[in-house]
Amino acid sequence: MTPTRTNDSDPAARAVGRRVLKIEAEAVASLVERLDERFDRAVELLGDCRGRVIVTGMGKSGLVCQKIAATLAATGRPAHFMHPAEALHGDLGMIVEGDVLLAISNSGETDEIVRLLERVRRLGVPIVSLTGVPRSTLARYGDVHVDIGVHREADEFGIVPTASTTAAMAMGDALALACLMRRGLTREDLARYHPGGRIGRRLLAVSTLMHAGDDVPRIRENASLRDAVAEVSRKGLGMTCVVDHEDRLVGVLTDGDLRRHVLAEAAPLAGGVGESMTRKPQTIGPDALAADALHTMEERKITSLPVIDSQSRLLGVIQIHDLWRTELF
Repeated sequence: MTPTRTNDSDPAARAVGRRVLKIEAEAVASLVERLDERFDRAVELLGDCRGRVIVTGMGKSGLVCQKIAATLAATGRPAHFMHPAEALHGDLGMIVEGDVLLAISNSGETDEIVRLLERVRRLGVPIVSLTGVPRSTLARYGDVHVDIGVHREADEFGIVPTASTTAAMAMGDALALACLMRRGLTREDLARYHPGGRIGRRLLAVSTLMHAGDDVPRIRENASLRDAVAEVSRKGLGMTCVVDHEDRLVGVLTDGDLRRHVLAEAAPLAGGVGESMTRKPQTIGPDALAADALHTMEERKITSLPVIDSQSRLLGVIQIHDLWRTELF
């Protein structure tokens, strides 16, 4: 019989949830004080390996390993997950000279992983071990051991892998991001590894979204205001860039600038653009991230940014509406 659903709160369930979250948070926090030179050595081995990081673990640890391998790959460190049981039946061939093995086992005595150790040693592949038992077989076999032990699991009986897997996941993230720092990767580097999805959109370069070529509104600095009105209307971006004879940006003139000038002057279109344009406007480079362009425009309360090169030559214009359409936020 299907139980009746009610809107009544369940304080007992909420209490369990709070207890689990508290135990797992304490498990992760306890790792901070244990970071020492062994962590540094692990980052050195993982970050500097000439091949790939092969991550292996069994059961729930194996699921954590798959996530760690994905995080390493997403941060520019080639990595693959290897199932330890499958490795004993042929997949050991995926490990080659130049790789590093990252092995995770809470007990440090997982049979399939222990059986791998001697074979991996014969290949001359360094082993980074993450275990909850510093005196375990895996800890002793590793070239470097990182302690991920927890005081207790989060379930009532202290059996279900919960706090231990959370601690392993967190340590994997710490290793991956420390490796990223060691290798000096930039956000532009990360963009190459995230071409799709929301992350990819946030890491797009300005040059891929800007209006360029004949779509860029531009006039010379000696042009009339009548020319400026025509250019703003023709290009439809609500502004025009003002350039010198070498196409270097000297200012911008927005439709708001034009309206204010028209309202203030008796002969509003008789003058030149130099009287009304904004000199030394906010600009951005073509290799900057689209997310940075959006932040600048929202912070400055402007809707367009001229895109210039290192010599101040005009390359394009990026507009806030273009960024909104890419769903950067």
